[in-house]
Amino acid sequence: MPFQTATPAGIQSLSGQNITIIDIRSREDWEREHIQEALSAPVDENEVSLPPGFRADEHSVVVFHCQTGMRTERYAPTLASLVGPARTIVMQGGLNAWKKAGYPTQVNRSLPLPLMRQVQIVAGSLALAGTLGGALVSPLLYILPGLVGAGLLFAGISGWCGMAKLLARMPWNRTL
Repeated sequence: MPFQTATPAGIQSLSGQNITIIDIRSREDWEREHIQEALSAPVDENEVSLPPGFRADEHSVVVFHCQTGMRTERYAPTLASLVGPARTIVMQGGLNAWKKAGYPTQVNRSLPLPLMRQVQIVAGSLALAGTLGGALVSPLLYILPGLVGAGLLFAGISGWCGMAKLLARMPWNRTL
């Protein structure tokens, strides 16, 4: 099925039409921040599906977006086929472009940062501390950024991240 692309401003100009915005980021990311009234339909490499009960017809306009627009463009043909015969639009630049254009989002600040951002913060902090410590305190501290780099390399190759597993067990990441 064919699809179109549009900027956030182009999508805003569609107000008043039968428009549905569908966010294909993870449910965790959607719960933390999303465009008001956007539906969540997480897409991963194994599954592409619509929100339960969602129906579109030839008079519908369905806008898909992710964080930056890259994932949505990758899955656009599949997403368009799921909502056919509706008009399918992929939002250029994703949620980042939406916010940059000054349009509102619904934010739940009570939720923790996404786990991968936590990993990036901790890994970056350890690498920086080890490098500064190695330069200013003792060359032995250069081991720390080496270990962090080795851990990140292993996580990238194997798909298993020990730091993410550890951070997931932290009290701020636990859900009741």
